[in-house]
Amino acid sequence: MPIFEYHCMECGKDFEVLVFGEQEVACPECKGKKINKLLSVFSHKSDGEFSSSKGSSCSSCSATSCHTCGVS
Repeated sequence: MPIFEYHCMECGKDFEVLVFGEQEVACPECKGKKINKLLSVFSHKSDGEFSSSKGSSCSSCSATSCHTCGVS
């Protein structure tokens, strides 16, 4: 029963869903079915330092996925 991350192509909302088997996924905001599965990332703390597999991709802010400027 993994948790997957999705992006709704209809309303633009990003969301997570606990998926059971072949369960069909819909956006919790608009109930849309045009969704894309996102790449899940992880992070860890070692020796007091925080590290994430999610790096900064947008030069105008620290977001790694920005639907405003198109970086994904």
